[in-house]
Amino acid sequence: MDKQRLARIDGLLNEMVEKKKAAGVNALVLQGGKEQYYGQAGYADREAGRPMRRDVIFRLFSMSKPVTAAAAMILVERGVIDLLDPVEKYLPGFRDPYYCTEDGVKPCDVPVALKDLLGMTSGLPYGGTSGYAEIRMQELWDEVAKGQEEGRETGTVDFANRMGRMPLAFRPGQKWLYGVSADVMGAVIEVASGMRFGDFLREEIFEPLGMKDTGFALPSSKAERFAAAYRVGPEGLTRWGGAHLCLFPDYDREPAFQSGGAGLLSTIDDYARFAQMLANGGQLDGVRILSPRTVRYMASNQLTPAQQDTMLWDSLRGHGYGNFMRVVTQEGAAPSLAAQGEFGWDGWLGTYFAVDPADDLVLLFMIQRLDSGTIDYTRRFRSIAYAALE
Repeated sequence: MDKQRLARIDGLLNEMVEKKKAAGVNALVLQGGKEQYYGQAGYADREAGRPMRRDVIFRLFSMSKPVTAAAAMILVERGVIDLLDPVEKYLPGFRDPYYCTEDGVKPCDVPVALKDLLGMTSGLPYGGTSGYAEIRMQELWDEVAKGQEEGRETGTVDFANRMGRMPLAFRPGQKWLYGVSADVMGAVIEVASGMRFGDFLREEIFEPLGMKDTGFALPSSKAERFAAAYRVGPEGLTRWGGAHLCLFPDYDREPAFQSGGAGLLSTIDDYARFAQMLANGGQLDGVRILSPRTVRYMASNQLTPAQQDTMLWDSLRGHGYGNFMRVVTQEGAAPSLAAQGEFGWDGWLGTYFAVDPADDLVLLFMIQRLDSGTIDYTRRFRSIAYAALE
């Protein structure tokens, strides 16, 4: 890669901090498994004066989802679960599901299958106010959050069983809808493996890959490396320390609810090892996590054309979806420079990764800013990296 062109990322990161678009940021570019660029700017904790560093620990939020997908595929490879298994086989709360229609709720004539979870075609929404299913799901999450505040925690499996009793937004398989499917998959993994979900991730993925700073809790010995989160408003950046999606704000203890959709913490280098494992076809440094065939399946679009037509996010133009990740299906329609077959995901606070098999490229971009996902600076970072390809 052209190192002079990659150096333009420095200016982008500094601009982001100077314009108060983020308190701090770090970014990493790998090609062929070798580091081509690393840069950082700003603060991990602006109020404490702690600068951004390479070992800063970030809340991944939805960038937890691809890890959950990899865990599910480990069980698929071993013949423990089948993708057409009904979720109710593992979680009885999903028996007799019902879904919303214009004429009220109706019983489903098909079950929610594991494949529906991985493709976000299950009909399980996040909470909100846009419809009856979203309102009911929000009520459940509010109830669980209130219990947490009062010292009554709900476990991963119990929470998922309660989600299964909520109305679905549509008949399973009818549409694509981003929601709580990964949290339910985490519970399925816990039941099917006979291990706590977090223990399964640690033993099967984190420890074999040397991801020493990734997990659901922050040990006190690492608290000084934890990035603060910020909200962008009219007055610039303001610190945020709230709870979101039933996750404890300080991550100071192992939670009863281990969220497969949002709960993990990690560093840019730890997550790079996970991403590089996928880029390498399932192995890293002599350790195999998944087979090449499984990774190809994971990184493929699993939506039908009709389902893909309901995926209306601007940031996902030209993309399909499968196994909790976006995948580029139409380069020219994508909102930034991209390659056919590139895949990855992002998180609510602005963590982001992409794997491009065609160019043997891995990109990571990490901030902690509310309501971010993939933002303009993420796309500009991508553009600089792609322009540096030789």
